Amino acid sequence: MGTDRTFLTLSYLVALCGFASLWISGTFGIIGVVLFVSVAAASYFIEGSKLQVSERIGTVLIVLALPAYYFLWRANVFEFSGPDAALPGTLARLILTLSAIKLLQKKGDRDWIFLYVMAFFQVLLAAGLSISALYLAVFVIFILLMTATIILFEVRRTGSQKFDRRKDKFGPITLGASETLSNQRLPLISFSLLALIVLVATPLFFFLPRVGGAGIGGSMGSGSIYSGFSETVRLGGTGSIQQNDEVVMRVRIEDRSKIDDTIRWRGTALDTFDNRSWSKSRLAFRESRSKGEQDLIQIDYATGSDSLVIQTVYLEPLDTQVLFGLTRPVAVQAAFPMLFVDPNGSVTFPRSGERSTYKVLSDVSLPSQSNLRRDRSPVPPSVQNYLQLPEVLDPRIAERAQLVTETATNRYDAAALIEFHLRHDFGYTLEQKAGGDQPLADFLFNVREGHCEYFATAMAIMLRTQGIPTRVVNGFQQGEYNETADVYVVRQREAHSWVEVYFPGEDVWVPFDPTPAAAQTFGNETAGLYRRVNKYLEALEMIWIQYFVAFDNVEQRSMFTSIKRSVSDYNDKTTSWLSGVQATIESWWAEVRGDNGMIASITAVVSALAAVVLLFALLFLFVMLYRKAVKSRVWARLTELLLMGRSVSVVEFYDRMQRVLASNGFVREGHQTPLEFACSIEIPEVFKITEKYNRVRFGETELSAEESVEINDWLNKMSAQSEFRKA
Repeated sequence: MGTDRTFLTLSYLVALCGFASLWISGTFGIIGVVLFVSVAAASYFIEGSKLQVSERIGTVLIVLALPAYYFLWRANVFEFSGPDAALPGTLARLILTLSAIKLLQKKGDRDWIFLYVMAFFQVLLAAGLSISALYLAVFVIFILLMTATIILFEVRRTGSQKFDRRKDKFGPITLGASETLSNQRLPLISFSLLALIVLVATPLFFFLPRVGGAGIGGSMGSGSIYSGFSETVRLGGTGSIQQNDEVVMRVRIEDRSKIDDTIRWRGTALDTFDNRSWSKSRLAFRESRSKGEQDLIQIDYATGSDSLVIQTVYLEPLDTQVLFGLTRPVAVQAAFPMLFVDPNGSVTFPRSGERSTYKVLSDVSLPSQSNLRRDRSPVPPSVQNYLQLPEVLDPRIAERAQLVTETATNRYDAAALIEFHLRHDFGYTLEQKAGGDQPLADFLFNVREGHCEYFATAMAIMLRTQGIPTRVVNGFQQGEYNETADVYVVRQREAHSWVEVYFPGEDVWVPFDPTPAAAQTFGNETAGLYRRVNKYLEALEMIWIQYFVAFDNVEQRSMFTSIKRSVSDYNDKTTSWLSGVQATIESWWAEVRGDNGMIASITAVVSALAAVVLLFALLFLFVMLYRKAVKSRVWARLTELLLMGRSVSVVEFYDRMQRVLASNGFVREGHQTPLEFACSIEIPEVFKITEKYNRVRFGETELSAEESVEINDWLNKMSAQSEFRKA
């Protein structure tokens, strides 16, 4: 009774584990969760009672469910996050419905196997849908539960078969080889099940494309994170964002030696200011860039290969379509069908609120300061919008800019002086203090404290009053570098604004950051054990995201390319090795022929003979050691443990003894019982083995490991003896 209850509990846990994997992926809302859990709980408590659905009714319901869900899918009854999620979402609901019907039904062995298979397919289906690291924990629990359940299922089934045979009144109880075989099947079936899961899940994982982010319907998805990025940015809007600790993205840089200590993840650039907010003057104008070879989308042209830096960005679901990366992206590799580039150099992509992964190739090169100082070219008409000023602007701002830059003789020095002035003469705070009709003037002349948007706006407007084109850029600071995972973890509190200044002679936008150093946060560095543990946890999460969640068709193609390259390298090495062997043989044969003289020929022949003799000696030594090991007691014990007693099973060890005796002239007659036959021979080992045989064969007991080894020793001893041969 206890075994049956344990088996029942484990079987229901397997079914719930399959459901949990889909629930984590966001497949079901609260209604679906309550329905399935309620059905599972009710089924568990009515198991074995008259309230269970009959097998005939259950079969009818299953047959009707298949066409019903087909029509529901065609009619778009269910809501999903996108068209790619419709089919797997409907399939997930169908599998859960079939499982619920089976749970309510009276179940035999085939029904339990059906439930296990359904749970297995639920876990496989969730692998392509889930973005949560909890899926890994559910998967491990599922493997453990499934293994224990199948073992208990086989034990229960075998025990039932034994009980049925004991009730047979028309013959003796036949125990022995069949029971031993059933016990041997337990580890075999468990191992086969695990192997099947791995063999099926592995190719599915590597070949099937991912279905976006979490949530193929329902409310379990993580949802979009508010990032504060939009086409218009209001002064003071970043303050509340910078107090949020949510992760925005994780970025890995392949060659960090090419960049300086200041890293900023550029998002969107804005050119129009109205005293309260920044926006884009040409909002609707965007150039589309289509995908080329290897999913590569070209954005710009590079000045040289030495300054190119590759970044892999794992972007969380955000409420923006902005693509982040280092300044001046040249190309993007991603699964996006296309990208859009606006006149401000901002890159956007079609997005549906899911986690995204892409690689950015950025050109981080900038002209030298001396070249920038020599740039005195006039501002072209194409960038006149970057000199725009509000219709009403406090005149003190232009006067302050003129006073600060009066010693400057070029654009670069003017920008550097204003940057220095703001960084050192003003304070940083996240509080919203500046206000009025012109909050910028209030910040510069009254409050003298603010956060990054005020500093960036002040520098941009002050330079514009001096005829220098500028624009404000919104993005993120570098974040906290996790050396364990080799990624920068960027959080919402790293949201940042800075300025880009245009130099027409060099035709380049150069970044400046006037925000005081107090705001240059590179992660909330915490010391001690907590920080180290947190870094390892982030590294584990990064592994999950990189190799499971973000393993889309781009990563699949990259993996196949790497495998192809590895196979090609292996073939090249094999060919090179074979060529070397061929050259060695040809050289040896040339010496044998006497091309290098008689002495060289004799030396080559003797060396070859010595090598052959050495090879045969090693082979002979190996055979001798193997024979000695086979006859040893340790080998017998290992063989017994590995084969689960198969070599000394009831039939085999007694049959082996009879074969040994028959080879020596002792053959058991048909009328002799095993004990009569042993007594007629009068060999101690034969009598001992026969006693073991009778105890196991008719006493319904099993041999211990020590007894199995002992019997094997007796049989080996009998095989080696020749004293009892008949004359």
